[in-house]
Amino acid sequence: MIWYPYAQMKTMTPPLKVNGADGVYLHTDGGKLIDSVSSWWSVIHGYNHPVLNAAIEEQLHKFAHVMLGGLTHEPAERLSEKLASWLPKDLDYCFFSDSGSVAVEVALKMALQFNVNRGTDRSKILALKNAHHGGMSNAIEDSALHLNANCANGRNKILALKNAYHGDTFKTMEAGDDSDYHFAFPQKNGVIHIPTQTDALEKVFREHGEEFYCMLVEPLLQGAGGMKMYGVEFLKRARELCDEYDVLLIFDEVATGFGRTGNRFVADLVCPDILVLGKALTGGYIGHAVTVANRKVFNGFYGDDERLALMHGPTFMGNALACSVALASIELFESGNYIEKIKRIENVCKKELADLKDPRIREVRVLGGCACIEVYEPETLCGFKEFAARRGVFSRPFGTCMYAMVPYIITEEQLQTVLGVMKQWFFRK
Repeated sequence: MIWYPYAQMKTMTPPLKVNGADGVYLHTDGGKLIDSVSSWWSVIHGYNHPVLNAAIEEQLHKFAHVMLGGLTHEPAERLSEKLASWLPKDLDYCFFSDSGSVAVEVALKMALQFNVNRGTDRSKILALKNAHHGGMSNAIEDSALHLNANCANGRNKILALKNAYHGDTFKTMEAGDDSDYHFAFPQKNGVIHIPTQTDALEKVFREHGEEFYCMLVEPLLQGAGGMKMYGVEFLKRARELCDEYDVLLIFDEVATGFGRTGNRFVADLVCPDILVLGKALTGGYIGHAVTVANRKVFNGFYGDDERLALMHGPTFMGNALACSVALASIELFESGNYIEKIKRIENVCKKELADLKDPRIREVRVLGGCACIEVYEPETLCGFKEFAARRGVFSRPFGTCMYAMVPYIITEEQLQTVLGVMKQWFFRK
């Protein structure tokens, strides 16, 4: 029996069974549906794309997967080279993993160990070891290193945003601030959450700036935390303060990357120290993600001492099929003028939703390839999923958010169908 995500198994509505998919359509037992959420925001080129299919098939005839421990292969090398050349400034060092949540975990681990590595005074440890005439045990040495590292800099806190969602693994839940998903894990030790307001940002840095080892944000668009949107000025000020207080800035662009905000990456506007990509990285074909560090972070792990190394290694990191399809996806994004496609989607959404008013609606928001209708009460959206399916659209509202994050290949007519169904919900008899 499948245990389905985010669902009470006893009372859930039976899921629609998909028998095929192409373009923006899912072919289900209940009929052909436009996928208005791109399979959790990942299928940017649509389904069953011939170029992506061919990339998978070509690599499959060579090999599907080999570990990156002690081995390497061309797809992973080419993808890391492509990302290094494609991403801004010196975001050049790619650590692959198998999901966005794990990739954020890696980013947090990088940031913490970066501070441990630079804070550890190894000369004192070596002096202590020599004082024991070389007889200092590894256990004692480890304890001394651990103590010294934890005393270094006093950096033991994460700065994150209110309404943050970074995944469902343990550290990402701690960094997150979403009671709907993480209500069973209320402990938020070592994390301070602030609203996306410059005054709050400046205040928390004045009070705790020397304690942060990183600041973690979903830039411009907070997805699962409620499709919250905010301005780039907040991020620019965050970059300045992180530089002033020597704090690593991490952008979780798992959801926002590859055009979803209308920018290729928000990192093109404000460059972080660590960038996390997932979801659309492979065009939604295979679960894969990457944590990309700049030179300063990478150099914090580079040296003759093995203890400086990042001790992390997901089994399927750098999967050859995933890397191959990711390369093909990036090439489609480049050659297909996708930023213009996304601008068209944004303009249509703004036009179609401009006059939508209802006393149940709190706010209508549009940014790039995301349109959200936020209502006051979650009960307002009860039954919308089934209502939409009967009209040819697959939708999955959550909380108080009815939203669309469509594949970028969608036609204007198909997009108007999606938006029309969203509007009809509020004017049905």
